[in-house]
Amino acid sequence: MATTSGTVTEPFPISRVLNRFLLFDVDAISHARRAHNICGVLIGTIPNLSQQNVFLGVPLELMPEEARVLVEEGHAYIVDDVDVHQRGFTEMSREVRLQFVREMDEQGMQKAVENRNRLEENSRQALKKKGLNIKDKIAGKSSSPDPRAVSGGSVEGNPAKEGKEEEHGVGEDGEALFDQPRATVVPPPAKKLDKHYITPATSYPPLSAPSPPSPAFSPPSDLNLPTVPRSYPLFRYMHSHGYFSMPGLRFGCHYSIYPGDPLRFHSHFLATGMGWDEEFELLDIVGGGRLGTGVKKAYLIGGEDISLKGTSGEILGEADEKDAETVRPFCIEWAGF
Repeated sequence: MATTSGTVTEPFPISRVLNRFLLFDVDAISHARRAHNICGVLIGTIPNLSQQNVFLGVPLELMPEEARVLVEEGHAYIVDDVDVHQRGFTEMSREVRLQFVREMDEQGMQKAVENRNRLEENSRQALKKKGLNIKDKIAGKSSSPDPRAVSGGSVEGNPAKEGKEEEHGVGEDGEALFDQPRATVVPPPAKKLDKHYITPATSYPPLSAPSPPSPAFSPPSDLNLPTVPRSYPLFRYMHSHGYFSMPGLRFGCHYSIYPGDPLRFHSHFLATGMGWDEEFELLDIVGGGRLGTGVKKAYLIGGEDISLKGTSGEILGEADEKDAETVRPFCIEWAGF
């Protein structure tokens, strides 16, 4: 396995869940984008706010084309997520389970302490702006007015109370004949700190990461490759030339093609993959060209000439040389009537 930047080693696993290809590791997501021009789509959201669609998080869903090109080039491999989890948790010992629970409890308590310290710091800053401190605030709460001073004099009429005062040596003027024991100040009990509950974002740990297929350098078979649409040759061709591809559904095409990272560049092409001998309507080409020009893009169509495709003995992953001979793209722009 080749060690790459960060903590990602190649090939890295791609989880397959119900024929959807997902990346749960943040390092793998950033590595795929930075090193292999694979963007994907973030689909993680809050369970009780499922309508949220602006700020999404992990996992990252890959198009079948993106997953396949990573596998063909030897950068990743497909993992059956359900099977790996079932076998992993079945074979896990009780000691490992308890150790993982203890680690989660420790992390939860650490987060609770950090949260309490942050709240105390916020309170301290708020009091500081008012010219106070926490000690003054506590002293103000603990001090209470004398009921005799509030009433403005003695309170009449309670024989039982007067009898108790005489028994303890209290004179008519209300002054004690003997020193009374001072009441002990009992501090309020410290509030118990409730730990936070941590939800792990990945399964490693407690599970061990699945190992890549052996031998790692052998080309994958068609059974282990994701099923891709007929537009895949065009996607592979554009990817081999350094382009980024995103889903193009909102423009009525297969892919939106970018010359660089979509966070930095505007898309240049609306790409649609076709069969080499596929018949199409001329109005579709006109409509695609007008739409592309209207949104400051060019309409790109392309296909693979199967008759020029090499034999099955070719090494997968050498897309530059192979696609240059088999895939032909055509760029269409609308010039006017």
